[in-house]
Amino acid sequence: MTAPRQPALFDLDGVLLDSAAAVRATLAAVATCALGRRVTPGDLPPGALRRPRCEVLAFLDVADPDDACDRWWDGAASAIPVETFPGVLSGLLALRAQGTAIGAVTVQDPERVRWLLPGALSDLLEVVVTRQDAPPKPAPDGLHLALRRLDVPPERAVFVGDSPTDMTAARAAGVVALGAVWGWHPPAALRAAGADHLLLEPASIGLSLLHHLPLIDSA
Repeated sequence: MTAPRQPALFDLDGVLLDSAAAVRATLAAVATCALGRRVTPGDLPPGALRRPRCEVLAFLDVADPDDACDRWWDGAASAIPVETFPGVLSGLLALRAQGTAIGAVTVQDPERVRWLLPGALSDLLEVVVTRQDAPPKPAPDGLHLALRRLDVPPERAVFVGDSPTDMTAARAAGVVALGAVWGWHPPAALRAAGADHLLLEPASIGLSLLHHLPLIDSA
């Protein structure tokens, strides 16, 4: 009998995509449009990437952050290219070569994902679950949906994320929670949220990731 595939699920921003500078620039651009004066990434509050975008815009005195995001977020974000972290694509290719099923669970909207993902990364993802497909993390629903689409049970899976909500979702979904410390949140926050292991660099997304996957009986 062929052994079932083991799945590795990933968050996008801060894990596969080096999008921190792009998000800061987008926040500044939206605030500039809403306020009618120039706002730069240097004007953002400390920890801006770890705070909801509407909270950051409110800090900058944007009167209606939700409306501002609806009007200008996608246009601003689409003008700023985002690349994968060094080593991510080669690591995912190595995992695929070992038969690992690869998917992503993100809070991004599906339309945004279509132009956000570099083509080489999009080609490697067998499934992408967005906020419109399932309730966003920390709810485990998106992870469960991705695993159903890959036709694998949660006890065979890992989820790599960079936020406490990612770790909470992974634990609630019954998968191994791996914290990416190169992302937007400090290691202590990931451990406090229940990370089973911490990954120290993007190059950890490769064959070494398989050491954290639950063992599978091939019988």
